[in-house]
Amino acid sequence: MKRILTIQDISCVGKCSLTVALPVISAAGVETAIIPTAVLSTHTMFKNFTCKDLDDQILPIAKHWKDEGLTFDAFYTGYLANAAQVDKVIMLIDSLKQDTNLVIIDPAMADNGRLYPAFDSGFPKEMARLCAMADIVLPNITEACLLTGTEYRDEYDEGFAKDVVKKLAAQGAKTVVLTGAAFGGKYGVMVYDSKTGGFFNYYQQKIDAVFHGTGDIFSSAFTGALTRGKSIEQSVKIAADYTAECIRITNNTPGANWYGVEFERAIPYYIKLLEE
Repeated sequence: MKRILTIQDISCVGKCSLTVALPVISAAGVETAIIPTAVLSTHTMFKNFTCKDLDDQILPIAKHWKDEGLTFDAFYTGYLANAAQVDKVIMLIDSLKQDTNLVIIDPAMADNGRLYPAFDSGFPKEMARLCAMADIVLPNITEACLLTGTEYRDEYDEGFAKDVVKKLAAQGAKTVVLTGAAFGGKYGVMVYDSKTGGFFNYYQQKIDAVFHGTGDIFSSAFTGALTRGKSIEQSVKIAADYTAECIRITNNTPGANWYGVEFERAIPYYIKLLEE
């Protein structure tokens, strides 16, 4: 059985980060080891949430695993609690990585033109160092702009999106998967392979709704499919279709836009996509 290590926070209530990654990747038939970067009482859309970062646990856990001879087929990172954790995650991956491992980075730090409240203006520069070691990086357009020092635009065309992902790849990432790519009435995912210089786009009809946590669902579904043996293009399609189905199922649930989508109800659909 394939085994991945995912490194991100755990929000004890709310549908994001590890509470999404564990069930979704497990549903793909892939063992999912975890390192929580922080424990939050709820996700950050709740008021007065508590947060305990786990900086002091990251490297001791990695050392124990190395001493035990544990290996992983892929590394998948999500939300990191602070800039100091970037160095520790880089050291962890360097310590445990083998030549055949994939490194998948979701630079979960911003959306809608703004950094998340926990991060200051210097955080993107630190996150860019982690993204530079990625085989695949999964930013949204806000994150891609911040990582490359590009001025963010609310509206942009395909040429702008291509320029941004090329700049991000030039920093080191082998493949860039731009999520939530929206231009010219289209909505979907843009993939750039820096080795071939080729692009692959997968568009869908935009659902007129915005939900918290859908980026984590896409990234986890993509990682599960890819680790299971699907190609990048196949994994993008599976993850996008599964995320859209999660939104459709949840669309009429009051308050779900900030709480999170009912991804659990769509897991049978995800498994079906993987088996096709």
